[in-house]
This record gives sequence, C-alpha cells and structure tokens, in this order.
Amino acid sequence: MDFEYKMVIVTRGNLDLSPGKLAAQVAHAAVACALSTKKNNSKWFNKWQNEGAKKIVVKVECIEDFFPLKEKAEQLKIAAYLIEDAGHTEIPAGTKTVLGLGPAPGNIIDQVTGDLPIL
Repeated sequence: MDFEYKMVIVTRGNLDLSPGKLAAQVAHAAVACALSTKKNNSKWFNKWQNEGAKKIVVKVECIEDFFPLKEKAEQLKIAAYLIEDAGHTEIPAGTKTVLGLGPAPGNIIDQVTGDLPIL
C-alpha cells in the first residue's frame, strides 16, 4: 500500500535512553501531533488515519538539529512538537528528547525530514 500521509518522529542520537524510555517519548510526540493536526487540519488527520496512520522514526545527532526542522515544519503548516521529559526516571527534567512532526502529506513533510536516516 502506498501511503500519501505520514507522521515523522525525530530522535536524538546523543541521548542514551533505554528502548522503553525512547518508545514513551515517541508516543508522547505522536499523541501531541495527532491531536493538534486533528484540531487544526482535520483533512490531513483524517486522510492519515484512514491510510493506516503511518509513523516513521528518524534520527539526528543532537538537540541543535531539532530547531531548523521545527522551524521549517511550522513554515509549511505541519504540526511540530518538541517533547520535554518530566525527569521522573532516566534523564533530567526539561530534557528535549524527540521532535514530532505531522501528520502531513508525504511530499510536504519530506521537505523537512526526507534526508534524515531511519532510526
């Protein structure tokens, strides 16, 4: 099946998170992005959901890499959420862990994350 819409979650390569912690952070971003897009662009949300709600997890090296991606996504009207950890388990409170983007049409979101390697 060819997916036209997708959500992309960007992770940091320089954070040493357990698989469970990383999964939780990715889930936080996915929920925040889905709710925002459902509210602000229901057409994109509905198409994404009807296609199976495709999600892709990619990586960047460090926190500084998040900011140009977030800015570009916002310019393209793509939901963009930078997740900050509460600090209850593995990392200090306020640590920016992942950047959630979308869902959005693939040809638009690829302008932001299309060159990033899959995690």
